[in-house]
Amino acid sequence: MRGYNQSALLARELGRITGLPVEEKTLTRERNTPSQAESAGAEARKLNVKGAFRYRGEGLQGQTVLLVDDVATTGATIDACARVLRDSGAASVWAVTFARED
Repeated sequence: MRGYNQSALLARELGRITGLPVEEKTLTRERNTPSQAESAGAEARKLNVKGAFRYRGEGLQGQTVLLVDDVATTGATIDACARVLRDSGAASVWAVTFARED
């Protein structure tokens, strides 16, 4: 809805600097959800993104995955994405965020 994906821009640059591969199309939002900023609290944000993501790539068996997010508030989006990746076989999922809202 924003017209661009800030997290993808950050991930591309991080990949360029570190040499890590970047996959932008394998973790997808399967259902439109209201903006997390519009959700009242942590529990509402968790419910907002529950079941909203899907992994569409090759198997992740035994791999370590690094999620990149632009802004984290409660961590609900990162948590929902990490669950999907672990359910798809990732051995571990780490996350980096570039801003934290208090």
